[in-house]
Amino acid sequence: MGGRKKFNITGLCIPKKHYMVDMDAKLEQIIEQYIENEEYFTVNRARQYGKTTLLELLYQRLKKDYIILDISFEGKEDYFRTLDTLADGLCYEFQKVLKRSGYPELARIFEDPGNDKLPIQCLGERITILCGQAKKKVILMVDEVDKAADHQIFLTFLGLLRDKYMMYQRGREETFSSVILAGVHDIKNLKVKIRPEGSGRERQDRVEHTNYNSPWNISADFVVDLGFSPQEIEAMLWQYENDCHTGMDISKMSELLYTYTEGYPFLVSCLCKHMDETPYPWTSEGLQSAVKFLLGRPNTLFDDIIKNLERYQGFKNMVEGILLRGADVSYIASNPDIARGEMYGILKNENGHVKIANPIFESYIYEYFVSLHNITNLVMSKYSDKSIYIKDGKLDIETVLQRFSAFMKEEYRNEDSGFIEQQGRLLFLSFLRPIINGTGHYAVEVETRCNTRMDLVVFYGAQKFIIEIKIWRGEKYEEDGYEQLAGYLRAQNAQRGYLLSFCDNKKSPREGRLLQFKGCEIYEVVVAYRDFAAV
Repeated sequence: MGGRKKFNITGLCIPKKHYMVDMDAKLEQIIEQYIENEEYFTVNRARQYGKTTLLELLYQRLKKDYIILDISFEGKEDYFRTLDTLADGLCYEFQKVLKRSGYPELARIFEDPGNDKLPIQCLGERITILCGQAKKKVILMVDEVDKAADHQIFLTFLGLLRDKYMMYQRGREETFSSVILAGVHDIKNLKVKIRPEGSGRERQDRVEHTNYNSPWNISADFVVDLGFSPQEIEAMLWQYENDCHTGMDISKMSELLYTYTEGYPFLVSCLCKHMDETPYPWTSEGLQSAVKFLLGRPNTLFDDIIKNLERYQGFKNMVEGILLRGADVSYIASNPDIARGEMYGILKNENGHVKIANPIFESYIYEYFVSLHNITNLVMSKYSDKSIYIKDGKLDIETVLQRFSAFMKEEYRNEDSGFIEQQGRLLFLSFLRPIINGTGHYAVEVETRCNTRMDLVVFYGAQKFIIEIKIWRGEKYEEDGYEQLAGYLRAQNAQRGYLLSFCDNKKSPREGRLLQFKGCEIYEVVVAYRDFAAV
């Protein structure tokens, strides 16, 4: 095992050291569509989406035919204090890269000349000299460009590149044949980030100018899909299986990994790494354990999700509506909350509707909303004694449902239907959370969520419970609920399911019961949340 590759989730992935998906097709697409056409573009993708690794692979592919100035703005915030410090910092970076790459004579172009009264203009002249003297085309790659994107001074540098590019297109000046900026934000949308200096009307004028006149409007849209497809995951698992001989069903495992992650590179690698480094088998059950482990530990990606939910109230309200109330939000690219969610990798466009990007994000955000709800203290103090629900290490889900119904009648007996329809699901998840915490977890099934129903899968050790949560609309709708749950149970190869219905007392629902329906057992609990006799 000594020299075996590993799954990597920190920093740069290196093909000789790490299990990776095959990026050759994506690299060829970038080269043919962007580099050979001399495009300027931004690789703008969410955090930990493989941008740095992509730049390195692209560098290795291009370095024979191009001179590559590959720099990063990570830890370089001081470069953006003044135009002088920016020009000096970039000259230093370019000189260092050229020396490292074996071009010492070209590196001398960026040596400190002394007193430059126009530092950015002088930097532009040096770029012209470099590209004129070089015997190859020169490409500029800048990683971690977000570190600079909220500095007004950075606009000046982008403006320089834009002006030189326009002259280059006319055949009047030498400059970089391509510029590649990598970061979370699309630099064309600087209105999201820029914090101009100044105050009062001057500052407002600058804000408006920045918002709608980005100097990076010359860049091409970057449309290459950097997510992992099931086929790419499968090819990576074949590499792993050839080394480790686990006996896994590779095709099934790749599909499951994709189902949980929608191909988000960091999430795929996290799950694979955990299964590789723990005794969990490469099976559906083992993967569920890895998902639970991932959801139960902090990481910078999850921290960013919560930070962005807290920072933007409109965005938070939209996500809460989609998850907790089944809100159907039409995809409108110009909507700032939708654009923000896409940029951060939290939302996606699915057939013209806004959805959460993947089930793992859904589960994590659900936990976040549940943790904010004040039901937890009530449950912990009165209803969440685990000895009531767990016997011999097994969860008694029927007792959970019954006790939840009693809790609702006692604590929420006079609430109206609007409150329950909006909060009922969250209340149940809040009730369930402290009971299964530490041993179990739950997942919301994306394909079954709508305004009136939601399927929840609860895992506790080796146990698996399928629960449909819905608003009771009367006998006819109840029959439809049985049909839907039975169909889902058959699809999951499960015999028994559970139906939790929220019902206004005035509709006189029947009591909970166990019934047989089309070959399935359905255990039903009705939550009657308004006690009219007490009003």
